[in-house]
Amino acid sequence: MKVILTYGTFDLFHVGHVRLLERLASLGDKLIVGLSSDEFNKSKGKSSFFSYEERAEILAACKYVDLVIPEREWEQKESDINKYNVDIFAMGDDWKGHFDSLSSLCQVVYLPRTKSISTSEIKTLIADLKKNDLNKVQKSLNDAIEIIKKLNYSE
Repeated sequence: MKVILTYGTFDLFHVGHVRLLERLASLGDKLIVGLSSDEFNKSKGKSSFFSYEERAEILAACKYVDLVIPEREWEQKESDINKYNVDIFAMGDDWKGHFDSLSSLCQVVYLPRTKSISTSEIKTLIADLKKNDLNKVQKSLNDAIEIIKKLNYSE
């Protein structure tokens, strides 16, 4: 049995995640996903919209994922490779070169990300939408204030 291991935050689960997991699963027989814990994300200066428990539930429901384990620190990758008898350690190509040191334990593969979609971009778009909506609300309030002022002046 060929075991594949990857890691990530997998927040705001989207088609890019599905396609990456599908490609990872196609490399072997069992796909294990090390999911960044909320505490680990915090130590990296990141935060997730969904909690670790919610993200783990979403990942576990994906047909390509066989096992979800918590990622609590950078250093655990080597022990996880040994513990789960990993044959292939795989990550998105934005991490290219970062984990080459693990090649003495297993094959290290970097897969291309799905173009034109990322969680960071989605979060930016949502933030921009919120700002745009807030600006619209502020403009409406300012317009209402102006109308009230005009009504008060005309009395």
